Order: sequence, then structure tokens, then C-alpha cells
Amino acid sequence: MDLWELNLRHLAALARIADLGTMSAAAQAVNLTQPALTQALARIEAELGLPLFERRHDGMVPTPAADLLIPRVRAAQVHIPGPHVTMSRMRALLALADHGSYNAAALRTGLSLPSLHRAIGDLALSLRRKLVDRRGKSVVLTEAGAALARAFRLARVELEAGLAEIAALNGHETRRIVVGAMPLSRAKVLPAAVARFLRRHPLVRISIVEGSRSELVEPLRNGAIDLMVGALREPLLEPDLAQEPLFHDRPAIIARKGHPLEGTTPDLARLAAFSWVIAGDGAPLRESWAQLFRAAGLAPPPVPIESGSVMTIRQLLIDSDLLTLLSPDQVAVELEAGWLVTLGEAPPGHGRTIGMTTRASWRPTAVQAEFLDDLRAVAG
Repeated sequence: MDLWELNLRHLAALARIADLGTMSAAAQAVNLTQPALTQALARIEAELGLPLFERRHDGMVPTPAADLLIPRVRAAQVHIPGPHVTMSRMRALLALADHGSYNAAALRTGLSLPSLHRAIGDLALSLRRKLVDRRGKSVVLTEAGAALARAFRLARVELEAGLAEIAALNGHETRRIVVGAMPLSRAKVLPAAVARFLRRHPLVRISIVEGSRSELVEPLRNGAIDLMVGALREPLLEPDLAQEPLFHDRPAIIARKGHPLEGTTPDLARLAAFSWVIAGDGAPLRESWAQLFRAAGLAPPPVPIESGSVMTIRQLLIDSDLLTLLSPDQVAVELEAGWLVTLGEAPPGHGRTIGMTTRASWRPTAVQAEFLDDLRAVAG
């Protein structure tokens, strides 16, 4: 079922039917006539292919399908500011936010330019907020417009999750999990969890979006990513996010085979005599690396190249006398092949906690919850 064919007012009415138990009370609560509400419910049930309520002499009782859909509707309503937001207005603002101009939004969505302009204008008028600024031939969202677009994305995520769970109840496995993968998670834990999960759910689509935390955190907050796996931040600065640890990683000092320090037990002074390649400022590993030297009263050694890419770091190490600090899991193949060697582990207290970061308000679907359990099992 196409999300945009739904009517937000009618979805809100479903929640009121469940709350109040009768069609008449729900119709009055959402300011619809009872015949109009009856027709709306019948239309939604026909499109879903499942009944949402069992009609009894003493009222309306939610079916298992309603028990899946209605909590998602309520969660979406949290992000929708008032009854003046319609599905067409929400779609128009998201199209403009995603594509950057009215023309591009019209081309990508098939909506007409007049309908886009009208929907955005009506939305701004009803909310009494300026949502768009014109800058020459282009448009940008105002601060209020950007905040509203984020809220609409989160509402869309909730409604899409509800429809996916209904489809699964109908025997159509259309669900999808989008995972933001930071470098260390891609080495071992995430591939193992995905393989374990897909043995049970081969029809669920899993999309893995690779990047640094700074690249992934906004898509996570906007609802484009379901969860992020990688090094946790302490303290967590985003109040709308939540973290769960999976395991503790203790990195090692890595160099090329044949490095001048291979076969020795170098102290920090000898390690500081070489240049390093390591992630940029702000990364937990970089902070831990710098503290390693400062705690010994040494200035951190030079870092002529900053990179969080294991592939880039690996090749730089092989071709030079650079050193790095990485988890051995991230270069396990290179260590086994004898291209790289470890010069020793980082001292205790210089590890990092690897875990999952999600939106604090996120309510995983049944299959998403199973995937989280697989991550926990593999990490354990």
C-alpha cells in the first residue's frame, strides 16, 4: 500500500476508535460523521487487506492488525503538529526538503508545481510559520522548515513501519533495516550479525550505509537510518539519541612487515619518533591515542595524514614506516597474510566501547528487534 494514499485524519480516527470503543464516540472526537468514518475505515481495511476491528454488540475491538498499526499511528502523531497537517502537505514539504527545489521535487515525485506551491503555502499559513526562503532561483528551508521536515521524516518512518508489519501479517515480507556502519563495526560484528539474521529472514532487505559518525548521525536523527553501529560517545551529546554497549575493543599498534620496530618491545618514546596515520580530531580513537602519549609526559607524534578509512590506512602502512592504532579485527586479513604486524596492544584504559546508537524514541519492529538480538549475540 502506498503511504501517501492514506489520510492522516482517518488514521487518527483509528486510534480514537481503539481508545473509545465505538464508532459514534470516535466520529465525534475527530469531527466526522459516523457514516463518513465507517466509509473511511472500510476503505483502509480494503487497502490493507485485513480487518482492523472486530464489530461486536458492545463496541469495536482491535484485531492483531490494529494492534500493529495503531501504536505506529500514535507514534507518528507525536511528530505531526496539529490537525492542519495533511498527507499531501507532509509529502510536499519532504519532497522540497529532499530535492532542494520545486522543479526537482515535481520531477522526482510526479506532483505538479502548482500543487507543491499550494501545499507548502497552505502548510505555512496553517502553522503560522515561514517554512521556505527564496534565494535567487533556489529555495532553502528556514530553521522552522528544517525542523518540521525532520519531524515529518520521523512520522513517515513510523507509518512505513506500521504498513510493513501489516504486509508481513499478510504474508508479504517487505520489511527493511537500514544500518549505519562505522569502521570497526564492518570488520566482524556487523557482517556476522547480518549473516545470522538472514538465515532466518532471507526476504528482509538490509541496507548498510558506511561512514563516520559525523556522516551518519544526522541521517539517524532524521529517520533515514534505523540504527548506527560503532564506537560509542561518552558523554552522549544528542539528547534525542540512546546508546547500548555491545563489547569493549582494545586496539593495537600496527605497522608494516619489516618495520624498524618489528620484533622489539618499543616504549612510547620510540613510538613517538615515527609519524602516524590515524582518524581526525573528535574520533574516540584519536583522543585515546593522544592521551596515551600525554599520560607519559610526551607530545603526541606527528600525524601527517588523518584518515578513518581502514583501506587507506592499510595501504599507507604497507608502503611506509607510518604507524597506526587500530583494532586487530579491522586488519585481520592483512595480519594473517603477513603484510602487517602488531607492535603491542594499547595499555589498559585506552580501549573503546563499541555499541548501537538509536533514536531515543525508536520503537523497533519485530524483525528489527530480532536483528538487535543478533547483534547482541554475536558481540557477546
